[in-house]
Amino acid sequence: MSLIEIRKRSLNIETIYHEGGPAPATPLRLAAACAVVRNPYAGRYEPDLMPFMAELRSLGSLLAQELVGVLGKDNVEVYSKAAIVGVDGELEHAAVWHEAGGWAMRAVLGEPKAIVPASKAVAATGYRLMVPLHYVHACYVRSHYNSMEVGIQDAPRPREILFALVMGTGGRVHARIGGLTKEQVSVHDGQR
Repeated sequence: MSLIEIRKRSLNIETIYHEGGPAPATPLRLAAACAVVRNPYAGRYEPDLMPFMAELRSLGSLLAQELVGVLGKDNVEVYSKAAIVGVDGELEHAAVWHEAGGWAMRAVLGEPKAIVPASKAVAATGYRLMVPLHYVHACYVRSHYNSMEVGIQDAPRPREILFALVMGTGGRVHARIGGLTKEQVSVHDGQR
């Protein structure tokens, strides 16, 4: 029997044309793919979360492929992951997504080096979470520090978890605060 029971999914796409200045040649697109699943450990302590984490790889792959489908693999420059656990669960139930969601995005994007940032919370239904984003090849590319809000109005219910992956096509529109640029990335260690 599968540990993953999906109640619903969502796909949210934002297109940013400008931030008060001139319009860029290509608008920035940010997308969040979410899945709301039953929490198999709600209301009880489970010492071994590894089977759930392993099974979540398939969900991670599904969401990552959906994002690449709408943005285009070669266009993705930023990424992140998030989880919101309903109040009958615990924060560690969100932590299973670190490996499963991060692995899935790396696999579908061709193994970029930068760490996949994350955000997680235990919260009531309807909670919204700001998810940090950064450049997929080096986490110190300041122009690509950004965030996107994820959440679904009726999720997670107390015995559910909302898992999300986020990708985007570039850095902030009108980024101009200096620092390492994506063109200057040379070490290929995921840092600089």
